[in-house]
Amino acid sequence: MPQVCGGCAFFPMTPQTATLVVSICATAHYVIAMVMALYARHRVKYLALAWIMGIFGAILTALAPYENIVTGRPGMLHPMMMLSLVVVSYLQSIYPLSIPMPGYLQWGRMWKYALPAIVLIIIYLVNLLLGARILIVHSLGELRPHLLAVDLLLRMSAMALSCWYILNIFRLPHRLTHVPMPRYLYGYSIAVGLSVIFYMLVAVAYSPLYIIIYIGVFTVLNLYLCFRTLESMALELPKPEVEQVVPDAPTEEEIRKAEEDFNETNLRLFQRLQYWMQHNTEVWTDNTFVRDRLVEATGINRHLMLQAVRSQGHNNVHEYINSYRIAELKRRIKRGSITTLAECQDVGFGTIKTARSCFLKETGWKLDDYLENYRASK
Repeated sequence: MPQVCGGCAFFPMTPQTATLVVSICATAHYVIAMVMALYARHRVKYLALAWIMGIFGAILTALAPYENIVTGRPGMLHPMMMLSLVVVSYLQSIYPLSIPMPGYLQWGRMWKYALPAIVLIIIYLVNLLLGARILIVHSLGELRPHLLAVDLLLRMSAMALSCWYILNIFRLPHRLTHVPMPRYLYGYSIAVGLSVIFYMLVAVAYSPLYIIIYIGVFTVLNLYLCFRTLESMALELPKPEVEQVVPDAPTEEEIRKAEEDFNETNLRLFQRLQYWMQHNTEVWTDNTFVRDRLVEATGINRHLMLQAVRSQGHNNVHEYINSYRIAELKRRIKRGSITTLAECQDVGFGTIKTARSCFLKETGWKLDDYLENYRASK
């Protein structure tokens, strides 16, 4: 039976458990780093994030086989915990910069921003090399007699510097960027800031269970940032364009002849849909027009219709119908027949909110901004 060294009755903490959790988290950070590095080949703004995630992966890899994470009793304000707190709070406080800012503007700022932490770590290492004794204390009573010791003063400095970096986690998105930022990044920064505050408490009074919980939460937050970044990149991918089809829709005989070729069948069915949509604009600009009415109008069953639209790059039939509405909306805005948000419902959207969300998903533009640009150009 493995010895339980920490944790609680519901989650016993053993060296094996800690190693497993830390190893999984390290692997997750390496995966994130590789994905960001791939994106950085096309968008340099992701380069810093790739480096940061790789650094965290390396730190966790070094930590994984270290059994003292569970069995050790480092005491209060242990220097390794304090210095790691500085590093962690610094790296996490520059996350917001790695999304909205070009990479070539980041490196100089990051090194300048890291200078206080680098100087503090060097001073502490030099102090150790000169023979300074590391104080190990386990209670406030043991701490009081050593308040003026150089070793303890340097640890307090590390905590103060960490507090400054933590404060910047909350304020960096607001003060150091001058471009529109995705809304999720503000929420992410708040969550990261709160998680580092939790880590600071663990660094002051060490707990094996809480340090593992922090590593898990920290990894989940980074995975969330990675997935939202992937989503942002997906919005920039080209969407299937609405193309004109042949003057006549494919006949039933032509579709039957193509049935031996799965792709050809889907193409013929899709052409029938295209033909109907392009010759019945007045029908689908009614906001009550949905998939079932398209099924009834074209005679194609729901399964085959979904199969046909997916073969041409659409996720589902609703998205396919809305792609026509978006294309019609853009045409009307360009020719000036739609000039207000309220008029955007004339192309078939049930609400302005739906029009906004579909337009953003399809084009990557905010509908309000798109309208304003065309109004300003008149």
